[in-house]
Amino acid sequence: MSALKTFNLNRHYTTKHADKFKNLTDSARAQTSEALLADLQKQQDCSTDIHAARDAIAKTSFVISYEIAKNGKSLSDGEFIKECLVDSVELICPEKKDAVERLSLSRKAVTKMIEDIAGNLELQLRSKAHHFDFFSLALSQSCDVSDTAQVLVFVRGITKDLKVTEELAAVWPMKGTTTGSDLSAMVTRCLDKLGLGWDRLAGVTTDGSPNPTGGNVGLWKQMQDKVSEMNPVLEFFFLTCIIQQNVLCTSVLSMNHVIEVVTRVVDVIRAQGFNHKQLAALLKEDESRQGGADDRANVRWLGRGRALKSFWDLRAEIQEFCKKKGKNVPEFSDADWMADLAFAVDVTALVDGLHAKLKRRDAFVHEMHALVKAFVSELQLLSDQLKSDRLAQMPALTDAAPSASRLRRFSSMLDTLRGEFSSRLEDFGGLEDEIGMITSPFTCSVYDAPCDVQLELIDLQSDLMLAGRFKTAPLLEFYAALQEENFPRMRSRVQKLLVLFGSTHACKQTFSVMKLTKSRCGSSLTDQQLSAMLRISTSEIQPDFDALVRAQQRRDDSQ
Repeated sequence: MSALKTFNLNRHYTTKHADKFKNLTDSARAQTSEALLADLQKQQDCSTDIHAARDAIAKTSFVISYEIAKNGKSLSDGEFIKECLVDSVELICPEKKDAVERLSLSRKAVTKMIEDIAGNLELQLRSKAHHFDFFSLALSQSCDVSDTAQVLVFVRGITKDLKVTEELAAVWPMKGTTTGSDLSAMVTRCLDKLGLGWDRLAGVTTDGSPNPTGGNVGLWKQMQDKVSEMNPVLEFFFLTCIIQQNVLCTSVLSMNHVIEVVTRVVDVIRAQGFNHKQLAALLKEDESRQGGADDRANVRWLGRGRALKSFWDLRAEIQEFCKKKGKNVPEFSDADWMADLAFAVDVTALVDGLHAKLKRRDAFVHEMHALVKAFVSELQLLSDQLKSDRLAQMPALTDAAPSASRLRRFSSMLDTLRGEFSSRLEDFGGLEDEIGMITSPFTCSVYDAPCDVQLELIDLQSDLMLAGRFKTAPLLEFYAALQEENFPRMRSRVQKLLVLFGSTHACKQTFSVMKLTKSRCGSSLTDQQLSAMLRISTSEIQPDFDALVRAQQRRDDSQ
């Protein structure tokens, strides 16, 4: 091959250029060669600069499209952003105006780039899923603004070195039936697409709707059968969202008579257009309420703790305002009703505080379980204190100074609430021993531990160095440092626990994003486009923009 190249070059030079350069001296020939080489290099540099500028423009278009999707903006905003950029660049650096004008940010282009970015994120997720030792799923169903049932599936996977990944796995529009069989088929397609096997599924968490859990044909039964078929010894957990359970628990509190009055008074203030600075803050807190009046008066009062607190703090100003406007509110003169309001303020503050802790995206199931157990103990303490007229933990109730009979009633309500919380935790009963062993491996009883880890647990408890490390290192970091060859079964159990979803809060958050996105983008948003935007807005994976640009250039060159 080398000889043929040399021959071809000699023939080309003799035929085309020999007459032109045959009379040159050696030094002149060298100078001419250097000049020709420099000219070639200049042409190549120019070509490289052109390609680099083209790639930079394409990458910028991708980055802007990514930000549009990440922030749930309208697909048409790209054109507006481009206009702003062109006007700004013309003032700041006019020589760059031509490059900015070449940005591709039309609605059609932005849509295509968003779909490409979502595809890149899904490709990276499939690559990560290949390294999962175990994974779990969180499923939830809701209707979008066009009343189409959408099912969201989040996946949480854990690798051999205990690295946890949590991502949106699929968005499925359910335009027909939504039975357990339909959901099972949808989950199967989702797992196949990610390359995940049923033999690695540690658990599934749902929001407690009947289709996943109902009867012998529900999602729970079908998934359990598939897991058992693939891996009969794998323990499979089916959990109900712990946050949803807590909301259902607190529905036993009879607070409707308080919430209805508060809602009516706030509506009067809003209708009067009152511009008092303090009351304006109250209205702002109340703006978060959603749904109809019946819905607000049932369970949604739980999310209105700050509005109730503002209402309580401004009760004197609100009462004065109502008198000036001729709006009689007899409840303000009712000591028992005011005590009920104070009790609602204190209880909602406690429950909202619990929910805020439970809604952390990176919260593990054992942490959520511990928070709820602590809350149950707090309810017991508060109930006992109310029975003995001690109100130090309930500031609003202290101000209201309720009667002894009212305090006994509130104590009874807290006991009912505590009992409801305890019964709702039965879902996690099968995990209690596992949680206790993994969170307290040096103090738990070896005899009560599962047989397959007893010997490893003895070795662990006998290692003073590991005992010292456990006291200072975070739980995840401690178990990641354990040598797999010495503690393989213990590490496997840790992986199965850490990978479980304690709630479907990630799904709920994404549904909020979905409704906002569809309302901004209108009904023209297809299911594929909606799925792409939700994947981008929820993902913690960074898109590979360079790979996206290269793929786009290959498509353009092939056309």
